[in-house]
Amino acid sequence: MEDSAAGKPKKSGARQCCICNQKRAALKRPKTLEQICRECFYEVFEEEIHQVIVENQLFKPGERIAIGASGGKDSTVLAYVLSELNKRHNYGLDLFLLSVDEGITGYRDDSLETVKRNEMQYGLPLKIVSYKDLYGWTMDEIVKMIGLKNNCTFCGVFRRQALDRGAALLKVDKLATGHNADDIAETVLLNILRGDIARLSRCTSIVTGEDGPIPRCKPFKYTYEKEIVMYAYFKRLDYFSTECIYSPNAYRGFAREFIKDLERIRPRAILDIIKSGENFRISTSTKMPEQGTCERCGYISSQKWCKACVLLEGLNRGLPKMGIGRNRGVNNNQKKDMKQSNGTKSIESKQCGTLDF
Repeated sequence: MEDSAAGKPKKSGARQCCICNQKRAALKRPKTLEQICRECFYEVFEEEIHQVIVENQLFKPGERIAIGASGGKDSTVLAYVLSELNKRHNYGLDLFLLSVDEGITGYRDDSLETVKRNEMQYGLPLKIVSYKDLYGWTMDEIVKMIGLKNNCTFCGVFRRQALDRGAALLKVDKLATGHNADDIAETVLLNILRGDIARLSRCTSIVTGEDGPIPRCKPFKYTYEKEIVMYAYFKRLDYFSTECIYSPNAYRGFAREFIKDLERIRPRAILDIIKSGENFRISTSTKMPEQGTCERCGYISSQKWCKACVLLEGLNRGLPKMGIGRNRGVNNNQKKDMKQSNGTKSIESKQCGTLDF
């Protein structure tokens, strides 16, 4: 029996890394399903991002780059990786962290503490701008007025403009955000579901806003969310993992779940959706909105008033549904409203910021 047992081939243990063939595999890459060790994972993860930066010429030497920092996994990994690649490959960039304080008690105040620690850990200067300073409202106050429905509309519009205003204060050349492949695939689906042709035509662009105040870029465009989580976990990076308390029923969440289901069946699905979005051709007969500037605050807008000003006007007038969904008559009725008020604005109707664009 002993001889018989000794003659049997031994069962192989953990698989070897398919890249270096030396160390034991520590994980299976969600994007490629390759079994690799930690060290090789770090190397391919960082190298893929470096190649995206180089091939798309995202940065130029001497540029000032703001990194949108929320304290979450995406922005924390982006700040860490960009800082490392900047030193390793001599990008010659001046990097800054830029955070937005929406005024969400128990969520943003805690995540900003993480960003402040990241400032010290990575040696990157931090700038924080707040909704309260820019708009006169916090998200807590907005939700108290409008409830949990449509609050993401207010936050998304205000946050986008707040990042641009913060970037302008830092006098940066570009804003880098942590949007990953999953985020972009979700956005493609959402724009199809909403029939939003204008956004569908640009949502897969790795650089956007080139005709606006400050261009934005997405170094993580082809990086899977699961791999970002793995990288943060294995590197033991300091990040905040709690979801926003006001977004459990956000419309995007349903698209996110659908993407996750597709990924479980076919991991390549995320990149395929992005590729499809890149290859969409918008009919020349489709009427696209014309880019202009808001008459009230000077921010980019396809209407007389930008979305932030419309939403802010509704809040200040006690009409929070103004500008949401189908209730978009404010831009059409502005002249009428202004005539009725003899061309003067209410003192309470604070403009959405005081920076010129």
